[in-house]
Amino acid sequence: MQHPAPDRAALRQKLIAARLALTDRLERAVQLQSALRVFLVGRRENTIGAYWPIKGEFDPLPALYRWAEGGPEGAPRRIGLPVANRETGQLRFHVWFPGCPMEHDAYDIPKPKDTEEFAPQILVVPCLGFGPGGVRLGYGGGFFDRTLASLEPRPLIVGVGFAQGFLPLLRPGPLDTQLDAMLTEDGVMWQRP
Repeated sequence: MQHPAPDRAALRQKLIAARLALTDRLERAVQLQSALRVFLVGRRENTIGAYWPIKGEFDPLPALYRWAEGGPEGAPRRIGLPVANRETGQLRFHVWFPGCPMEHDAYDIPKPKDTEEFAPQILVVPCLGFGPGGVRLGYGGGFFDRTLASLEPRPLIVGVGFAQGFLPLLRPGPLDTQLDAMLTEDGVMWQRP
């Protein structure tokens, strides 16, 4: 059963409210930080694109910063945050590090200011909700889906979110991009074989 657009809008509001109401959100975030760090151990990629957390989203940046610090000598690891292009509705990723200069974008979300752009090999995306087989429900703006459709080569797409966002009947929409892996505070919920 696919949720039609009006149902998805109401579903998004319910999921945001439920996430904000989680009394143990901090504990869940600590567990998800650990799950993300474990997932990244042994990965060969050196660049990750992520996001600035909003509306009670899981904050992946502490785990990613620890990952970046552990890179091999001579092959620095880079983390990027998105910068939205209003004309194309796509995201570009610019280097982020703790303390780097930031400014707010047109959507009032912090973004790196005047740092280098790069193409991420791994993309960590927030999931408001998620379904079986790597189906992701975001906020409905389509930024990540448009961006992923344009990236070559396609990065490994890792969804992160709290387990309460699991929607067993969620099916992909026509423009939805499938995740390669989904992580929650319970660990790897799904991974493409």
